[in-house]
Amino acid sequence: MLVTFFTIMISLIVIVGLYILSIYNGLVKLKNRVKEAWSDTEMQMKRRYDLIPSLVEIVKGYASHEKNTFNDVIKARNDAMKNVAGVVDKAQSENVLSGTLKSLFALSENYPNLKANENFLELQKELIDTENKIQASRRFYNLNVLAMNTKLESFPGNIIGNVFNFIKQDFFSLGKDEKKEKETVKISF
Repeated sequence: MLVTFFTIMISLIVIVGLYILSIYNGLVKLKNRVKEAWSDTEMQMKRRYDLIPSLVEIVKGYASHEKNTFNDVIKARNDAMKNVAGVVDKAQSENVLSGTLKSLFALSENYPNLKANENFLELQKELIDTENKIQASRRFYNLNVLAMNTKLESFPGNIIGNVFNFIKQDFFSLGKDEKKEKETVKISF
């Protein structure tokens, strides 16, 4: 009778231990997926940073008197590149950069020769492709953050997450004025 009791107790301890281990490993897996998704997002943003100076130089050649627009784009790019404090701050600086790029493309409407320039068209195509990849990587990042945060808020993941110091992650969002950011900007070339 005593042996059976100890066998049952040891079996329960092993089962509970395996369950805790399973939840812990799931949290580790989600944490690493969030890191991977953020890394992909940063890689796409760097690609955009690399394209912007070439684009600005081409537009400068056609619209040299639009200096404020160029300065705003370059300043927003530089701010976005050095802003690495956190996901929320990074999202805010990226949204400012996206806004200045919209103004740069809107500026090109006034210069028909620029719209026909092969280099400009190729850079525009690359930048649009990069913007699409950034949006996709943001969605992938946010999906992983959602999975991680849900697991950390659900029982028993919340207990195990607290014991092992897992923390909720921030979403990469459009910012404070989401309605304005969601508006489609019409750019025609």
